[in-house]
Amino acid sequence: MKLRIGDKVRFLNEVGEGIITRFKDKETVFVEMEDGFEIPYLNKHLVPIHTELILNPEVENIEMELETILTDSIYFIIEPDHDMPALVTDYKFYLFNSSSYNVSFTYSVKDEAYFQTLKHGELGAYQKIFLKQVKKNFFKEYAYHKIECLFYKNIHYKSQIPLAEILYINDRIISQSTLISHNEFKFPVYAYILKDNFLETEVVEQTLRMEDMTRLKAIKEFKQPLKTSLAKQKIKDLTKEVDLHIEELMESYSTLTNSEILSIQLDRFEKEMQYCLSNGIKKLIVIHGVGNGKLKQEIISILKTIDDISFHDASYKNYGYGATEILIH
Repeated sequence: MKLRIGDKVRFLNEVGEGIITRFKDKETVFVEMEDGFEIPYLNKHLVPIHTELILNPEVENIEMELETILTDSIYFIIEPDHDMPALVTDYKFYLFNSSSYNVSFTYSVKDEAYFQTLKHGELGAYQKIFLKQVKKNFFKEYAYHKIECLFYKNIHYKSQIPLAEILYINDRIISQSTLISHNEFKFPVYAYILKDNFLETEVVEQTLRMEDMTRLKAIKEFKQPLKTSLAKQKIKDLTKEVDLHIEELMESYSTLTNSEILSIQLDRFEKEMQYCLSNGIKKLIVIHGVGNGKLKQEIISILKTIDDISFHDASYKNYGYGATEILIH
């Protein structure tokens, strides 16, 4: 029976379950209980409930020796399709996770001045995943390999700095590299370490400085203007509103008589109405106010002389009793 760090297990001879956190030796593992305590158990006294915390049909579990398990590492693997370099026709690329951490990853290759993501996903502890197969003749087109990883566990863990590495590998580098035999691969492979220090890690947590707080406050208080969809913008463009209150039409009107004011208001209304008829406007809201009702009466008299329109009181919620809505058909 193969047990891995992160496996959820049930006890064979007693009630309870937990998660394997580390290995004590080849026969014993530490199991973290629900209360957070770690207890050593013999492997033979444990039954795995499931061995996949991350379900990914593309990944393969890795058979690891104890010595390897105690040294967490992440590798980029290139596997030739033959053990004799002269007979190689294809290369396979893998991401090889021989660590106790789960990994969220992206794999990209350089395409002229840009990188193109070829694969991304989740990789569980002690798993490998196939990334890409390339013909030897086209190997030079895949010289730049970019791997980005985030590391985490489903239990308490020590924070790790995210990984972002760009590997440059060409035929010359391959010819100078040493092939390594590994029971996880059919042929000897080229292995390039991406990360191998999970114990002595830099501090991930950072304290906020005063200038950081000021910037965060500014971001919080900034209000992004609301975006109007194209469809709503078109509807808005087909509606026009005009306010005929004299103070909206003129800066100084104290010397004008009521008759002169009414004439100015009607003149403005007729111009706005003509504009709507000539420019495809479908709705005109005329704000005339309540007053003595004279302006509204004159507007209605004019509207009755125009064909293909209809009119009614505008929304009371928006305008009260002081507006008329005109629909142009």
